[in-house]
Amino acid sequence: MGHSNLYRAFAHSAVLHADKAAVFWAESEVSYRHFHAQSGWVAHELPGRLGVRPGDRVGLWVRNRPEFIPALLGILGADAVAVPINCFLKPAEVAYMVSDAGIGVLVTERGMDEAVQAVVAACPGLRILHVEDIPAVVPDGVAEADPKRGWGDLAVLIYTSGTTGHPKGAMLTHGNLLHNVESCRQVLAVVDFDRFVLMLPMFHSFMLTVCILLPLLVGGSIVLIHSLNAPKHALQEMLHRRGTVLPAMAALFRTLAHLPPGMDLPLRLCISGAGPLPAEILRAFNQRHPNVPLIEGYGLSEASPVVSVNPIAGPWVDGSIGLPIPGVEVAIQSDDGHPLPDGVDGEICVRGGNVMAGYWNAPGKTAETLVNGWLRTGDIGHRRPDGYFVVTDRKKDMLKPNGINVYPREIEEVIYRIPGVREVAVVGEPCERRGERPVAFLSLDEGASWDERAAHDFLRAQLADFKLPRRFILLPALPRNATGKILKTVLRQQLASASE
Repeated sequence: MGHSNLYRAFAHSAVLHADKAAVFWAESEVSYRHFHAQSGWVAHELPGRLGVRPGDRVGLWVRNRPEFIPALLGILGADAVAVPINCFLKPAEVAYMVSDAGIGVLVTERGMDEAVQAVVAACPGLRILHVEDIPAVVPDGVAEADPKRGWGDLAVLIYTSGTTGHPKGAMLTHGNLLHNVESCRQVLAVVDFDRFVLMLPMFHSFMLTVCILLPLLVGGSIVLIHSLNAPKHALQEMLHRRGTVLPAMAALFRTLAHLPPGMDLPLRLCISGAGPLPAEILRAFNQRHPNVPLIEGYGLSEASPVVSVNPIAGPWVDGSIGLPIPGVEVAIQSDDGHPLPDGVDGEICVRGGNVMAGYWNAPGKTAETLVNGWLRTGDIGHRRPDGYFVVTDRKKDMLKPNGINVYPREIEEVIYRIPGVREVAVVGEPCERRGERPVAFLSLDEGASWDERAAHDFLRAQLADFKLPRRFILLPALPRNATGKILKTVLRQQLASASE
């Protein structure tokens, strides 16, 4: 695409497609010209009224709505770094990110004011810009933004859950994201009449690259689903606006596989990401929609995020994450960094222009993760003789409810604060609807009693809802190995045998 930064790439696209709909939102359409003007307004407002300087981190805590786009682009247009924040987090979790990233300005919305006030109370001096204040019609005379940052400069910090309980900020440069957008454009054969259906949270790295930046930089359109909580209406919006590409999670494809006869999808392509695609969902979907390819891909925030995908033209391999996208290499390595032969499980490692610059403020973690030019993903898998890759397990005990990374350690730390808890281990239980749900195994101090409701109330105040254990299972003692480490594999087997 030949641009040195994301804002300039968007501005170029916006000039070429000025009157075209960039976003369909319920009954309204927002043109490229409109977003271009609004982005320019934000890019001037941030330094002008809010004192943002080049390289400053600006938080973006906004639910799915069209204004997310000019807010994101305006931050980049001001030469600042955008930090998208998960809308399901509690104020204490957001305050941690604000202080870790050194965020001085938070772009948010009035509907979240109560939570925002709690964050401001914890982070004095935090300045707020509400997206409702972005003018619907930008007055004449607001100059075009003129960002100077280039390919190697930081554009976005994406926070991913950390094994130590605190999330880490993956530093993605303009070049990382432009590289990933271009690779995805090629491998998904994206053209300017494509309409991407956006149904997942916009703060998610998968949506940011594949459903926002990709369509906007090629001059396509985004069908931003207004009625997320009503699947029937969401489907109607997708049909009404003739969406052509649907990147989503496995659970949605399960729903689409059971559409009544006569309801055919306008889509040319479905992409399953943000978690594994169970083979039975793929089979049911293919049976119901034989003309719509459903391809599984793989990615992680640290890789901007797309790493591999099954090719559109096939062959599609059940249970495989496909082939590396253009400009990206994948290797299976042993713990000491040696390449492993086909069919042998090892750590999935990634190399390419999409790989992050490192973790924000965490040189130690960066050195563990970026080794000899390779990103060590922490996922275990193997390469098949035909070159396709398969993910078999996660090296760390990460859970993925709703496609969002959650580390059990973080949940365990909070449960340990409940009086009477002696030991606790959180593992994932497969769930058709959510992909995976946390389940807590625990044993109590002698004589202690367990009040499940009180425990739930305590955890709900500390943790986002998607991190809350769905069940608590009391045991006299947790299984441990000879060195005293709790054996989570045994607990997972226990869950699996109980559900059979």
